[in-house]
Amino acid sequence: MPESDILLLKGSDVATLLEGRELELIQTVRQAYETHRSGDSSLPHSTFLHFPDESCNRIIALPAYLGHEFDVAGIKWVASFPNNLKLGSDRASAVVILNSADTGKPEAIIEGSIINAKRTAASAVLAAQCLWSEPGTSSAGTSVGMMGCGLINFEIARFLRAGCPTIRRFVLFDLDETRARSFGQRCSQTFGDIEVEIAADMREMLRSSSLISMATTAAKPHISELPDLPPGSTILHVSLRDLAPEIVLSCENIVDDIDHVCRAQTSLHLTEQQVGRRDFIRGTLADVLTEAIPARERADATTVFSPFGLGILDLAVGKLVRDLGRKQERGTLIKSFLPDSWSEMDNHSFKSHTMEAR
Repeated sequence: MPESDILLLKGSDVATLLEGRELELIQTVRQAYETHRSGDSSLPHSTFLHFPDESCNRIIALPAYLGHEFDVAGIKWVASFPNNLKLGSDRASAVVILNSADTGKPEAIIEGSIINAKRTAASAVLAAQCLWSEPGTSSAGTSVGMMGCGLINFEIARFLRAGCPTIRRFVLFDLDETRARSFGQRCSQTFGDIEVEIAADMREMLRSSSLISMATTAAKPHISELPDLPPGSTILHVSLRDLAPEIVLSCENIVDDIDHVCRAQTSLHLTEQQVGRRDFIRGTLADVLTEAIPARERADATTVFSPFGLGILDLAVGKLVRDLGRKQERGTLIKSFLPDSWSEMDNHSFKSHTMEAR
């Protein structure tokens, strides 16, 4: 593909290209984490654009470079507008731009909300594979509690079905019971043989399972105790702001990146501000993947995985989408998107001027 061309992949292209690739995406995310741990990446802090009159709304820029077999640079530009849900619209929208690591020139523009949801789900399920076992056993359980019945938890449910095949039951809780029931119906239609229950309250959901996935729109901690959670459980704290500092301090904490997750008023950031240190974080998921640390230190402790959501994951999945798009000839190739090279134009003008002078 000429370097002045750009491949445009819209949402329907991304959905088609990634359909049924859950296990491949989990492996892609694993490789991205391990590449980042090896130091072959560049990951500046995310930049948050806030709006003066709507504090809950934000647009986030996540630039990154990921090396090794990926060798790609780029950025995700993702908007989160929670009030969209009241309007019957999705909370998040996003675009991913991939750049050549050799020339810096943009090579692809890709719809990013599907990539965002699937890389988030793949990361969460990778953590479940590494950290979760039914208390008193060495194997995963059959039941998952899900708090927050939106797109992200639905994708996590999809990836759990692929990555943790022992699962047979989802126990759902949402402040909006209508959303929970709609979510449950979609699970039944999509996954067929899954058992779905709607919990009357959060406590019922917590005591139902030893694996809990939290994917809410909470802006600040609202859970200060977990009395009904079975000992030795695992929490996928995907929404990052549900747990109060006292909960964080009582658990074993695994993150995707320590420096990144202690920002933006996450539960871990608030905990750091409260105690003035970060040693309550035991390590990263990549540390567990590479066996630098054990998956658990105390069998009866609750393990919490808090992923900030790293731009390297969007690049890794975005590269997969781009490569599949090229191979399957999907998307729209925009010819000559970039202008003619100034250097070439200058040389041409110089040569023409010289010819005229002769």
